[in-house]
Amino acid sequence: MSVLELTNITRVFERGLPVLDGVDLTIEAGQVVGLLGQNGAGKTTLMRIALGMLRPQTGTVRVFGLDPCERPVEVKRRVGYVSEDQVLPPYLRVKEVLALHRSLYPSWDADFADELLGRFSFQGKEKIAKLSKGQARRVAVTCALAHRPELLLLDEPAGGFDPAARREFLETALQLLADEGSAVLFSSHHMSDVERIAGRVAVLDRGQKIVDRDLDELRESTTLAVLAANNGVVPLDLKALDGCLGARIVRDELHGLFLGSPEAVRSRIASVSATQSPRFAAITLEDLFIELVEGRR
Repeated sequence: MSVLELTNITRVFERGLPVLDGVDLTIEAGQVVGLLGQNGAGKTTLMRIALGMLRPQTGTVRVFGLDPCERPVEVKRRVGYVSEDQVLPPYLRVKEVLALHRSLYPSWDADFADELLGRFSFQGKEKIAKLSKGQARRVAVTCALAHRPELLLLDEPAGGFDPAARREFLETALQLLADEGSAVLFSSHHMSDVERIAGRVAVLDRGQKIVDRDLDELRESTTLAVLAANNGVVPLDLKALDGCLGARIVRDELHGLFLGSPEAVRSRIASVSATQSPRFAAITLEDLFIELVEGRR
């Protein structure tokens, strides 16, 4: 049984403009999936549907085999969730917030909660209203992790963290994964975070899932070809080729992102440009994401 199974998920807020359009996503125990996409791509909506906070217009949602809308308590007790805009009661102190969450989760680990407070430099007496955005996010992360959830849903969890705090958070999450074998679905605009923690990457663009692959496989199987932009070949010519994920003009260059080895890509491009041989550029995950999303426009 999969930890999370989303099948043919569609969600529309404004008629004729689906935020999610037939998205499938399955996550098994122990898998860490980085969810990438530009603002408005549907990442937050997908997470809220997975948690049962929203219902999809079409499709099915199963978390541990259960419908999170029909069995919300059973599901939420096994899930940790941190959102970018999460709000904690401003009138409470840190330890009071933790006590509130402790009452909701039978699996709450008080020693682990205290360890997390120490890692994040809290005494517990601090009032939520006096905390910075980054400090409040640390409290939310503590609440999400301290009951040792089987599934973590993290929507930009390190927003507002400085680099040192982001690294501390990631190390804490990795420790939890090692200890519990939790499944994780998380979104982040920090590609270095994705590369550090994710084993798999899913990319949303305009409500559709356009890529879902193991991270190492994606990097090894993707080639960025670069040609001069004034050689008579246009982006549509490359997009028509087998395995082209996207193509675009960047200043005076034509970029084409392909699945396949450089040798295979060279031969495909030769069918539309016999006069110019492409060069192949090294590509980071951030470059790959930009070429993929912008190249589909």
